[in-house]
Amino acid sequence: MEDQKPFNPDVMPASPLTGEPQCPCVLLLDVSGSMQGVPISELNAGLVQFKDELVADALATKRVDIAIVTFGEQVSVATDFTHADTFMPPTLSANGYTPMGEAINKALDMIRDRKESYKQQGLAYYRPWVFLITDGAPTDNWKPAADRVNKEDSESRFSFFCVGVEGANMQILQDICKSRQPLKLKGLRFRDLFLWLSRSMISVSKSKPSQTVPLENPTGPTGWAEIKV
Repeated sequence: MEDQKPFNPDVMPASPLTGEPQCPCVLLLDVSGSMQGVPISELNAGLVQFKDELVADALATKRVDIAIVTFGEQVSVATDFTHADTFMPPTLSANGYTPMGEAINKALDMIRDRKESYKQQGLAYYRPWVFLITDGAPTDNWKPAADRVNKEDSESRFSFFCVGVEGANMQILQDICKSRQPLKLKGLRFRDLFLWLSRSMISVSKSKPSQTVPLENPTGPTGWAEIKV
């Protein structure tokens, strides 16, 4: 018998599934001390926009399955898996160091467990997305987590994306995400980033689980990102 997880009153339990094919997405967010001030405020505004865009699409509301893991003072599940209609964007605060390796492993464990839930209920699911946003460099032992990302991403267990905010160590992000070019956020355009992410999730949710969906290029002339390693 598996050990039961301790109850945390600050985290809503994973929401019931809808019977629709599921499109899981874990946001892996850096809330270390360097994100204080305008960066964390803009990140919070981006999460609200993410919610608003998803709930405007009826199918995405049923299919996009969102979770948030934060890392700063500690690694925390800010939001367990839930759908857009019940997703309440947390108001994040910034403090502490950058335990990125531990956070990555937590996110990947959550993806593994959620996929098992889908299988037990006979639900189809899309390839999960893990979306890492950071403005720094790991302060823990991140290399085993990077090895895990690269192995499991290459096996199509998920798609792992890395976005560096000003100050991020882009070379380390490249080591963590070898199968996909890490992107550098232009300024503090978190809202544009989350608009792109919500539209991408909506496009994926309208496709068949095995279908490849073309995505808007975020590094185009009006995009929110640039390639810089």
